[in-house]
Amino acid sequence: MQKLFVDFTPENKVVLNEEQSRHIAKSLRMRRGDMLTLTCGDGHNYGCMIEEIIPGQITLSVCYKQADNSEPDVKVTLYQGVPKGDKMEDIIQKCTELGITAINPVLTHRSVSRPDDKAAKKKQARYQKIALEAAQQSGRGIVPEICTMESLLNAVKNDDSDLKILFYEGGGQPLRKMISENIKSVSVYIGPEGGFEKDEVALIREYGGVVATLGKRILRTQTAPVAALTSIMLLTGNLE
Repeated sequence: MQKLFVDFTPENKVVLNEEQSRHIAKSLRMRRGDMLTLTCGDGHNYGCMIEEIIPGQITLSVCYKQADNSEPDVKVTLYQGVPKGDKMEDIIQKCTELGITAINPVLTHRSVSRPDDKAAKKKQARYQKIALEAAQQSGRGIVPEICTMESLLNAVKNDDSDLKILFYEGGGQPLRKMISENIKSVSVYIGPEGGFEKDEVALIREYGGVVATLGKRILRTQTAPVAALTSIMLLTGNLE
């Protein structure tokens, strides 16, 4: 069933905005009497029936409420070294589908892309929209937060996760030795093209980070977070 994230107060009726209404009526070609699922991020899904369709507006009636069980029980935050081109968009889409909680783009020594504040805000808005679309497509219970771009130092200083993992081509421990099913929050640090410099590795370790490996092969910056997140979800029982 189609799922939409809507900012609403659960009542008997819900009125969708123009963009949502157009998507439902034009793109999905849904009709009066069809069912879809709404969520407002309160941990529940609301089964709704299309009651009325007029140009630019769709009215729904709420038929039932049920607990959302799609979210993993481990919160994973990705600290991604800002890559070139549109690679961040692919990272956000795939990681959202896999259950990421938040994504923090971080500027590192080897980050080639360094947008100014205006460009960074524009990118953030686009990234958040990509996360929303991926969350709806994959049936997530929340939309991951795409944070403001910041320096690696600020990111690691404010990171309060139970476990901070730095994936580094220079080697490290295998994930299965540091991940258990009862862990509640994990941070994942991935470098941009070219990886982290040694002083950045030392910085993350200084703030409690542990170095891990994803195997003997060197993965691209857009591949590594997907591999890391998939492994964490598997080891914590969230891919069963």
